Amino acid sequence: MKLLQPITINGMKVPNRVMVPAMVTRLSGDDGYVTPAISERYVRYAQGEVGLIVVEAMAIHGSSAGPLLRISDDKFVPGLREMVRRIHDTSDSKVVPQIIHFLKIARSGWRQTVDMLTPEDIENIIEQFGQAAARARAAGFDGIELHNAHAYTLASFVSPLNTRSDEYGGATLEGRLHLIGRVMDSVRRHAGHDYPVGIRYLSEEFVRGGHTVEDAKLIGLRMAQLGADYLSLSVGGKFEDAVHTPGQVLHGYSGYSGERCMPGASHPPALHLPYAAEIKAFLVSKGHDVPVIAAGKLSDPDTAEAALDRVDMVAIARGLLADPDWIRKLRLGQRERIVKCDYCNVCKQLDGAHMPVTCFLWPKGALQAPADQGPLAAPPAWPEGRAGLTMQVAGGSVALKWAKAAGAAHYDVYRADDGGEARILDGVRLPVFTDTAVLGGMHHRYFVRACDASGNTGAPSESLSYEPPGPARVEAQAPRAAAAG
Repeated sequence: MKLLQPITINGMKVPNRVMVPAMVTRLSGDDGYVTPAISERYVRYAQGEVGLIVVEAMAIHGSSAGPLLRISDDKFVPGLREMVRRIHDTSDSKVVPQIIHFLKIARSGWRQTVDMLTPEDIENIIEQFGQAAARARAAGFDGIELHNAHAYTLASFVSPLNTRSDEYGGATLEGRLHLIGRVMDSVRRHAGHDYPVGIRYLSEEFVRGGHTVEDAKLIGLRMAQLGADYLSLSVGGKFEDAVHTPGQVLHGYSGYSGERCMPGASHPPALHLPYAAEIKAFLVSKGHDVPVIAAGKLSDPDTAEAALDRVDMVAIARGLLADPDWIRKLRLGQRERIVKCDYCNVCKQLDGAHMPVTCFLWPKGALQAPADQGPLAAPPAWPEGRAGLTMQVAGGSVALKWAKAAGAAHYDVYRADDGGEARILDGVRLPVFTDTAVLGGMHHRYFVRACDASGNTGAPSESLSYEPPGPARVEAQAPRAAAAG
């Protein structure tokens, strides 16, 4: 599989083509230091043999931001160095920090915008990025990733919604790209040209007036011209359409652009791959073969493998949160044991509530993904596959219930439509599920499977079928003859 093949990025040999992109954990304190829980989260990805681990965004400046890692002072380097050492001692995984500058936001809903920054503020930002890159190298990170995405400072300059009127202004593309150019120059001066520097940016902003993939192709070209060593593509996550909850700071993933950034179960797989592929093809046509990394519901191995026909790596966030052993199980030929993310977005809700980010499919109360216990000769199941599955139909929904299975951590609920392939509707902890998306005139078949915390899955239960009646057809009538005048 191409997923298991290495790739070299400016001297950094990544052992496979899978990245875990930066995900907020809410496991740090307000002081910004590495905690044991944060270190364990990233070591867990290394245990699972993830090729490239991107540590959650860490601030390059001292503005208050709650539980957020920091790289804004030399005092943070020892803790970061120890975390990196543990990761490197665990596997061949490579690790980079995502370094970020953000503008101020208030609980009232007010937010600072790029036009409020003075020239002196901008000079400080440029220098802070360079110094943070030097600290990352001193801490032993294999490279860095610049956060030029979502609602944060660099992305806000790149956006057409930038209202500045000076050399960094939004009226021209060159003006919008001026800051990232100066930041890249600062990073290279502080950390060197032999140090891998990736950039995370948006292929689509998904807000009115924001940039589209047509702009993103040109933005990517400029970043390649500036010497970016990889381009990691995301979408959305903007403040412009964020929903303000009174008394809370704005959450960039609360509006439609945030839904597109972390698409839920109703969205199709690989929905953002076409944007990344279009950008990759454009860069190649211009003579730049910089690695391009796609994201967005790529946690099915076949989907991820197929994506590598069009891009160089895949970024899997929620899928690797659900099962950090995803790549190791794939390498061992145990793909059936992968804990399948159902895109319920409980992790997203925890982030928005400023609570520790965990996966709903982990055992209740767990702060980290459970250790893999390996394959079992007898995975959790019901005697003779009889789960006692029952169905109750009412008001256009189907309510399923079944018996608990010994050793089950959760249950995957499957549905097949009109004799087609069965797909997972949801992963649930309790033996109940209600399907509200049934459609008259279609044949729905249901069954469940019991799963343990390591992804060992038992045989399917018995199945039940339901075919709600379709709408009554209205027979066409012959047109009436016109009345004589």
